[in-house]
Amino acid sequence: MTFGEKLKKLRTDNGLTQDELAEKLYVTRTAISKWETDKGYPNIESLKAIAAFFSITVDDLLSSEEILAFAEKNQKQSEKDFCNLAFGLLDICMSLLLFLPLFAANIDGVIREETLLSLGGISLYLRIAYFIIVTAICITGILTLALQNSSETVFDKARVNISLVLSITAVLLFIVSKQPYAAAFAFSLLVIKAIILIKRA
Repeated sequence: MTFGEKLKKLRTDNGLTQDELAEKLYVTRTAISKWETDKGYPNIESLKAIAAFFSITVDDLLSSEEILAFAEKNQKQSEKDFCNLAFGLLDICMSLLLFLPLFAANIDGVIREETLLSLGGISLYLRIAYFIIVTAICITGILTLALQNSSETVFDKARVNISLVLSITAVLLFIVSKQPYAAAFAFSLLVIKAIILIKRA
């Protein structure tokens, strides 16, 4: 008997509708329907809540194959959560360019170190490009952290690629415009992202 079949039997044996069970477990009726049709598994907290509600053990709910599948799913989810958290924080770290003097500006023939906020001595279009790329990366980081628990959005599927493309663009922009310190900073964050992806693969 699968987990879904066991859950449905427990629910019907106790005279509960899917809506009533969902209310008791603080989940949606759609979640109960998915679980009962074996189209998905609950997370560990929901499994514990189901077991406690029906006064049984988690082992009673899952077969040995399902336990392995559940453990594998949980491990993949943990890796994904860590990757999203790390990427989000690394992207937000790009905002440090606004405050750290990592940009070089030629002011009256003197090269000075400037923050992005106080940067002068360069063309306006280049300064705007810097602000756009730094802001885009920071917004990507904020969205990554804010939408970390969502799984059905278009952004969820593309967030890693968006983050990588923006980071590479920033590195190239800083290199081409001869800003070595800003380029080194952005490149360091990009290398950390690459290491995370390699370890995750």
